[in-house]
Amino acid sequence: MALNLFDLTGQTAIITGSTRGIGRAIATAMAEQGARVVISSRKIDACEAVAAELRAAGHQAMAIACHIGREDDLHTLIEQTRAAFGPVTALVCNAAVSPHYGPLSGISREAWDKTMETNISSTLTLCNLAAPDIAAQGGGSISIISSIAGVRGSAVIGAYSISKAADMALARSLAVELGPQKVRVNCIAPGLVKTELARARWEDPQKEAAFLSTYPIGRLGEPEDIAGAAVFLAARSGAWVTGQTIFVDGGVTISGG
Repeated sequence: MALNLFDLTGQTAIITGSTRGIGRAIATAMAEQGARVVISSRKIDACEAVAAELRAAGHQAMAIACHIGREDDLHTLIEQTRAAFGPVTALVCNAAVSPHYGPLSGISREAWDKTMETNISSTLTLCNLAAPDIAAQGGGSISIISSIAGVRGSAVIGAYSISKAADMALARSLAVELGPQKVRVNCIAPGLVKTELARARWEDPQKEAAFLSTYPIGRLGEPEDIAGAAVFLAARSGAWVTGQTIFVDGGVTISGG
């Protein structure tokens, strides 16, 4: 029988920020490949709605509310997942914030701290909580959703860019540290994806046209474009990939646009 490189049957996957956009697309794709998925975000009603939709389609899904900036919530996320679905084998750290739009010279200490705490510190905490489960199952995958902003300067989202560059460094260091336990850690760096969060950057036809001119493939990303990379990394297909940042960006990073 041919090996299905993308089969996730038997896996338990947590995806943070998975009630919409990229996170929801990743959760859906993982469920379709056979994983038990945990839908997580701050609002339980939104989580329940997505989980119910997946269950109605015949998949295994549950909802757990989690504010990733609260360490107690992160512990609860792992504990409730383990109780319902068994030990975690795949983690996707997708939830992130960007509370400041403007130059770094004008950022408040509160906005800076919130960006770094949510996008870096909380991600590290969740990785550390999930890693023992993943290792105990013989290995598995942690994927951190970064951004092409992590390799670019910006006059308006500098703090976010810094946090996304730190995510890439975090993945490399965790990959070295956790590799002997067969825990693989990687980043996915999307370009501009047509999500609600980025709506202001693409819904105006003139702005969209300006962005499109820099993308060699000639279109902006869809959430499902990122989901494919997440499945690849969590499945047998990604078994020899660790410490990497995979750019899923329509070629914009290499085009100089």
